[in-house]
Amino acid sequence: MERSWVNQAIAKIEADYQRSADTHLIHLDIPSIKGIDIYLKDESTHPTGSLKHRLARSLFLYALCNGWIKQNTPIIESSSGSTAVSEAYFARLLGLPFIAVMPKSTAKKKIQQITAYGGQCHFVEHSSEIYAESQRLADELSGHYMDQFTYAERATDWRGNNNIANSIFEQMKCEPHPVPSWIVMSPGTGGTSATIGRYIRYQREQTQLCVVDPEHSVFYDYFVSGDASVTCTQGSKIEGIGRPRAEPSFIPGVVDKMVKVADAASIATIYWLEQLIGRKAGPSTGTNLFGALQLACDMHNQGQQGSIVTLLCDSGERYLDTYYDSQWVSDNIGDITHYQTLLGQFNQSGKLD
Repeated sequence: MERSWVNQAIAKIEADYQRSADTHLIHLDIPSIKGIDIYLKDESTHPTGSLKHRLARSLFLYALCNGWIKQNTPIIESSSGSTAVSEAYFARLLGLPFIAVMPKSTAKKKIQQITAYGGQCHFVEHSSEIYAESQRLADELSGHYMDQFTYAERATDWRGNNNIANSIFEQMKCEPHPVPSWIVMSPGTGGTSATIGRYIRYQREQTQLCVVDPEHSVFYDYFVSGDASVTCTQGSKIEGIGRPRAEPSFIPGVVDKMVKVADAASIATIYWLEQLIGRKAGPSTGTNLFGALQLACDMHNQGQQGSIVTLLCDSGERYLDTYYDSQWVSDNIGDITHYQTLLGQFNQSGKLD
């Protein structure tokens, strides 16, 4: 009976996948860096509105096939929002109770989406508290702690099977520079950068992977020092990315370059992007894109041509009361005018200094 339920659960997830189309690849029109093409893979078009839809699907399949999830098993997850939204969607699909453990600062729109899918939100004060509290709830409820931060890189098939890296290279085939010079990604769990980096190596591509880290996150420090025990006391202000500890799913060996991006630069960049494409994007997209623009400037200064691909992780509509509220930005991020000026100059000169 239990095996039959698991078979049905996997079939439901696979059917949901078949109903979903691939996400679009958006080419940015930036005349100041002629010969260098920048693309955004728009992950906001997934059914749950973010890149984390891919991860949630993989985590559920991984747990089901490992025998960790059975009929009526409560699902508990540590999250800053987007993964919890996507996991709540799949939990409802399978008729399972779901609890998201998240910081109180999580965007209200994400909380509303979790509850709309039938999930519950359990709040903690600081992002560093989500791990232990999630495990405590799982033990108390005889549930399964999904633990995206440990299993993200294990649950995803990095060799192909239409993963995000495979999709990027397939979509780029007809572009002027079909093999990207760089793919740029910011780490939350580190699972997506691990998938992309492994795929690049497995397929023997010449593409390099650049990982961009926000302030108040230790991934960059871990990459530079090799010290996996490094921590920080303040949580990331760029929701969805950056962590106070080096997560197990982050694999520094597949990363070619890491860059630290100022929070003010991330926010200024999403405003700049809105002017360019007429759409709001979430703050992590700003981190990704600012890193991509820096690489484009370097290539432009060296007389190189090529393409750079990064991700539009989720829609800015989730953050109207935070990152798109000028008073909130002033109070929590600070003055962004320096980077707005730099981006304005970039439009004219192709330089960010």
